[in-house]
Amino acid sequence: MTYRQALRDTLRSEMLRDENVFLIGEEIGIFEGSYKITAGLLAEFGEQRVRDTPISEEGFTGAAIGAAMLGLRPVVELMTINFSLLALDQIVNHAAKIHGMFGGQCRVPLVIRTPGGGGQQLGATHSQNIELYYAFVPGLKVVAPSNPADAKALLLAAIRDDDPVLFLENLALYNTRGEVPDHDEPAEIGRAAITRPGTDITVIGYSRMAAVGLQVAEELARTEGIDCEVIDLRSLRPLDRPTVVESVRRTHAAVVLEDDWLTYGIGAEIAATISDGAFDQLDAPVRRVAMAEVPLPYAKSLETAALPSADDAATAIRETLSAVGRLRREEAR
Repeated sequence: MTYRQALRDTLRSEMLRDENVFLIGEEIGIFEGSYKITAGLLAEFGEQRVRDTPISEEGFTGAAIGAAMLGLRPVVELMTINFSLLALDQIVNHAAKIHGMFGGQCRVPLVIRTPGGGGQQLGATHSQNIELYYAFVPGLKVVAPSNPADAKALLLAAIRDDDPVLFLENLALYNTRGEVPDHDEPAEIGRAAITRPGTDITVIGYSRMAAVGLQVAEELARTEGIDCEVIDLRSLRPLDRPTVVESVRRTHAAVVLEDDWLTYGIGAEIAATISDGAFDQLDAPVRRVAMAEVPLPYAKSLETAALPSADDAATAIRETLSAVGRLRREEAR
């Protein structure tokens, strides 16, 4: 099924399972959501559990936090992660801190679903990947599934978690397809997945770039005999550092792929993690592939040039292996 359908079906199954789960956000009811994730849910569950709101991210996110404190399990839909900036105080100063500030007396079982990413010609203020803002904050959990199966498993985990979870979706993934298991088994938040075992180099990504990394790895294995191990982080907070470090200790090289800006990005944290845990095993510096450090252009040709691509990832992998003499001459050609 599609990534989109996996999300929709999971929301429905969790609403059937637990009457405390409800949805809240702009245009999620009558309009069925900007991306049709909530299609049919208002008709099935009614307006008490699928709540359309005014255009006030700070207001309805704050209302959801209050509902969570009183025992409900709200799932907020923010139309894009860019609009989360309007609710930044509620997310960072309230949702993330209430449990700690009040000595564990109150939990905030809140999910905030929101898409991000470029490639859709939505302009600089609607195409950002600003997950770093939230992965930086203790008290929040941040997950970023790259495929339909993980979209289901991580959304199950997020809804059932007693802590606030930011659930990141990439617009480019909504129509991607994949096998999705019938059973409702939540993923473990904070556990990365090795989506392709390999021996030559470790390729690390999350969300769209985890899917790109896997695609590139399969193509390089088929055409050039390069054996990449691919890690899908899946969770940005907590971060599965041991899986990353153990892989790099085996392969002795790493390339990190990310859709955000290079400076201060998620890739910088991964590179630091590798330096801390596998420095003596590295045969070459960690390479990072990220988007151009510009507000994303609207013009399609410029937008495409600014975003990281499969070709960028393949080039970084080849150059890293070539630098340490592990790329065969015929592969280099």
